[in-house]
Amino acid sequence: MFSVVQRWIRDFIPFDHPDDNSTQFGSGLESAGQSAFFRLWRGFMTARVLIALLLLLFQVLQRVLSINQQLLPLLVCIGYFFATVAVRILAKPTPKGASFDRQWMLSIGIDTVIFAWLQWIQQQPINYAPLLALPVLLSAVMGSVMLALATAAAVTLYLLGAAWQHSSVLSLDIAAGYMQAGLTGAGYFALAILANQLSQRLLREQEISRRTQTAARQQTQVNELVIETLVDGVMVVDIEGMVQSLNPAGRTLIEPDRSRARYFLPFPLSSEHGWKPLSDLANQTIQSRLPQFADVIIQHNKEAGRRVRIKTQLTRSDDSQTSGLCVFFLQDLPEIEAKIRQEKILAMGRMSAAVAHEIRNPLAAISQANALLAEDLKKPADIRLSQMIAQNSERLARIVDDILNLVRVPGEPTGRSSSFLLDEAVQRIAEDWCQQNHSPSKVFLAMSSPGVRVIFEPEHLRRILVNLLDNAHRYSSGNRAAIVVCTQINSTANAQLIVWSDGPVLEPTVQKHLFEPFFSSESRSSGLGLYICRELCEQHGAILGYARKFAPTGRMDAAQGNSFMVLFQADVPLVPVTHVQSNA
Repeated sequence: MFSVVQRWIRDFIPFDHPDDNSTQFGSGLESAGQSAFFRLWRGFMTARVLIALLLLLFQVLQRVLSINQQLLPLLVCIGYFFATVAVRILAKPTPKGASFDRQWMLSIGIDTVIFAWLQWIQQQPINYAPLLALPVLLSAVMGSVMLALATAAAVTLYLLGAAWQHSSVLSLDIAAGYMQAGLTGAGYFALAILANQLSQRLLREQEISRRTQTAARQQTQVNELVIETLVDGVMVVDIEGMVQSLNPAGRTLIEPDRSRARYFLPFPLSSEHGWKPLSDLANQTIQSRLPQFADVIIQHNKEAGRRVRIKTQLTRSDDSQTSGLCVFFLQDLPEIEAKIRQEKILAMGRMSAAVAHEIRNPLAAISQANALLAEDLKKPADIRLSQMIAQNSERLARIVDDILNLVRVPGEPTGRSSSFLLDEAVQRIAEDWCQQNHSPSKVFLAMSSPGVRVIFEPEHLRRILVNLLDNAHRYSSGNRAAIVVCTQINSTANAQLIVWSDGPVLEPTVQKHLFEPFFSSESRSSGLGLYICRELCEQHGAILGYARKFAPTGRMDAAQGNSFMVLFQADVPLVPVTHVQSNA
């Protein structure tokens, strides 16, 4: 029997499913579980349960005191109590309707019928008419204005009918009964209109609040995404010195290496001694209420200090009593200097390329005129002067070519890359260089990767190796095997070319700018050779680097030297092979 009743209730009453969190009261409203309107509906349903319980207790008390022995009112109150409990537990609010639908029947209709019936059959001087205000109020809040007015009209008609019935049965003044019923009905009409207007306003404000919250939530998500992906660091500090927000770039700049991911927001700036400059800047910004600019060094114990450029800004505060939040904008100072240096280099490159292009034609004319004059010269002094002109013209031509290559290299296509045997190509280029420079005993070749093919442009490899050999020759000693050219397979199974010389080890300041254009430790050099070599390597997926290390082979007696390494992109799987050594 219970299962039959339960099935009937499930078919007739809209249930609140546990997994249904998207119940809507109208277009664009929030889910029922989060809506103020839903809580209001729950409040009404709870009030109905309490009223039904009071009516039931009142009927029981009448029977206990032998005031009213009728069984039917007690049964009606019991049924009404269980009906209100069922609606409170199982039902859920539906969109506002303008008709007497199922929701109206389960709540407003039942209340109106029960209260009207109790008022009709009363025998004691008990007035149930005030309870009729509940269905009028419920229809005004949960329904449309037409439904509210219709409910108020139905209750008013009932009161007028009840007044006529009581005056006829009890022989009372019918005018007074009608007057009281009319005034009560007018009050119900006013209550219906006012409650419906308040309900509509609640819905409008709730919709505005929902849209505002959605816009604010979206804006917050966008702001967080932008801040998280910023290259510069952003940190927010309150007036108490607590860090409220810090993006990943900011953590990298200020946090010590030993405490990565140890600090969870919020945390105090005073927790690390290295953050004292940041704390001082925050205090200055809050006290002066003006932006602050500073270049500081953040150093934690024995770690290397980080040079950081900081700009602080105070947020606006709606309350004049508060100081707002201090926002830090953090930038890596070495990176800023590198960008400025790179911009200068690019500007110099463009200007130098334009100047070199203009110099090239007059220089060619000078070289040609000098060659024509040299044919008629007889005196040794004149011949020596002509040779000096030719040598310096050749030097100027090389500088012009380097400058023009600086402009052309980044734009050269890489489609000409081909696969060739590394050892054969390196040995051929090195032997040609030795013949041209008349120093075969000075270079030692150690080809340790026979059969290994690499992907590169042969002419570009020649330019790179010749440039590295020229540098090694310029700074190496005149001893035998002062330069070692080696090919080998490294620990990561990649082929590499190493050019080592026994010259003085480069200073750290020189190493730092080694591959930058227009940088050279020698006044007679353009400073473009290594830069062009690196650009050519990157075009073919190779890497050019520098290291201080022993000679790879052949000169193990040397304490140290300078090594330039080219790491190639292999064309076939590499396998270790035996070393093949030879003198150029």
